Amino acid sequence: MTNPLYRDTAVVLRTYKLGEADRIVVLLTEHHGKVRAVAKGVRKTMSKFGARLEPLSHVRLLMYQGRELDIVSQAESVDTLAPLVSDLDHLTNGLALVEAVDQMALDREPAPHLYRMLVGALRTVAERSGPLVVPAFYWKLLASEGVRPELDECVRCGAEDPLVAFDVAEGGVLCRSCRSGASLSPDALAVMRMILGGRLNEALDLPASPITHEVAAHANRALEHHLERRLRTVAMFESH
Repeated sequence: MTNPLYRDTAVVLRTYKLGEADRIVVLLTEHHGKVRAVAKGVRKTMSKFGARLEPLSHVRLLMYQGRELDIVSQAESVDTLAPLVSDLDHLTNGLALVEAVDQMALDREPAPHLYRMLVGALRTVAERSGPLVVPAFYWKLLASEGVRPELDECVRCGAEDPLVAFDVAEGGVLCRSCRSGASLSPDALAVMRMILGGRLNEALDLPASPITHEVAAHANRALEHHLERRLRTVAMFESH
């Protein structure tokens, strides 16, 4: 029988209470995919690692593999949480990233690329909190899952100009003759091409504007269409 004890690095996606003192933590691990584990006694005031297992925490873990839920034996912080919880803007952006990954990741299906993307994006949120940090991550997430939107030519007829609409059901942009979905401005299309065409940092430097707002709206719709559900954090952004 293989040793049920294992080590991994993970980001805490969310947590919920279990009994009087325990908590279930949902983790995206580097090597084991999405894992649900019990952190015993962490809700007691004397708990050694309760604070290290909050959502958005990046932790090194020693885990015991259980039949349904694993058990956290040790947890050490990798990155400090402080920049991510320093203000509402950083916190909301961080929670939007982990919610999207939680919906996308499959239980116990190793997805090291997803783990690396999430850690990189959380570090970006900690350093800067521009209007496109979350939408850019959504576009990159879709591309990594094999549903990269078509941005270069009309998805119906192949025309390259003028591209005036974006349809999530069609998976990309449409020309004037074929248009359906939501209207798309030339500037928003240029920014979407920037994000998915290797000029991510340039896009992340853009200040908030109607263009960044439009790019974010298309990203939110595209991700929710792929997941077939509303995202709580998107609804929160829209209510502000």
